[in-house]
Amino acid sequence: MATIFTKIINREIPAEIIAEDDNYIAFLDIMPLVKGHVLVVPKQEIDYIFDLDDTTLSGLNVFAKKVAQAIDKTIKCTRVGVAVIGLEVPHVHIHLVPLRTMDDINFTRPKLKLSKEELAEIGETIRKGF
Repeated sequence: MATIFTKIINREIPAEIIAEDDNYIAFLDIMPLVKGHVLVVPKQEIDYIFDLDDTTLSGLNVFAKKVAQAIDKTIKCTRVGVAVIGLEVPHVHIHLVPLRTMDDINFTRPKLKLSKEELAEIGETIRKGF
């Protein structure tokens, strides 16, 4: 059964896409820790990051770096934090979280609930950073 991320990749469900190439996609988390929280995903559906082949893993990180640089340019933050948890969705994904404090990347805090309009505005802002 396809993961929710595969459904986003296949455009079966909507997402605020930030960047995409043949192998990877980045989109806004719909339940973000902070505004500008982005998920970076390989299009290949694999559950565990360390099961990725070396080429895919390195490509994922290079792609994530480009997205993080766009976030850093456009979202007010001290830096962009990186987290790989891997328990929420059985599809490799990297969290890129704009940080102002250490608590901004605390996954036990309540998530934000943003409107489609707010997500669209944030997405447009980040895309301008490329």
